[in-house]
Amino acid sequence: MTSAPAPAPADAAARVEQLLAPPTVVAARSRAVAAAHASAALVGHSERSWVLAAELGRREGVAFDPELLYAASLLHDLGLVASFDSHEVAFERAGGDVARVFAAGAGWDDDRQRRLGEVVVRHMWPAVSAELDAEGHLLERATSLDVSGVGGDDWEPAFVAALVERVPRTGFAAEFGVAIAAQAHRKPATEAGRAVRSGITRRLAENPLDRLGGVPLDRLGG
Repeated sequence: MTSAPAPAPADAAARVEQLLAPPTVVAARSRAVAAAHASAALVGHSERSWVLAAELGRREGVAFDPELLYAASLLHDLGLVASFDSHEVAFERAGGDVARVFAAGAGWDDDRQRRLGEVVVRHMWPAVSAELDAEGHLLERATSLDVSGVGGDDWEPAFVAALVERVPRTGFAAEFGVAIAAQAHRKPATEAGRAVRSGITRRLAENPLDRLGGVPLDRLGG
């Protein structure tokens, strides 16, 4: 189901607005599921991750399935929320299982259900090759920027600034930092544990996306 996206507008803000529209009815349902269970800050992270991933695919010529990538982006952190948190299973694997249930309910076949779960799990890998998994590759790089500020040079600065203005990061760094630390404490052998040991909480606090224009965006509006 890989398909070419619509031609991207030249203006960064217009490209962001175009990408924020779910590409299919099923994609829109995945956003509704995320919004029903996750906080506004986590849904915003998921939307920014999708927009960044899709724009990266366009810029680098990586062919991807828009519906699959959108659903994975919107559902990828549901393993962190109270409804689906597991005390034994890594949060990305719990989230992948939730995503597979969603895909089954959407009528996707077994292979497509499995692919959605794989993309969600792989977003926590240190790296994912595009040859192995195009959607996993794009989502891993997008979440790395939105969480840790890694790889910002891979996007146009004007595009990233327009995205953060349109989908503010208010409260995200603090909330995600608490959530990932809790995962690492309970499940130190998982990727969350590795991320905390490698300094993810510091990178969250220092993410340059929160200081676009010289103003920490978490302080706006309150």
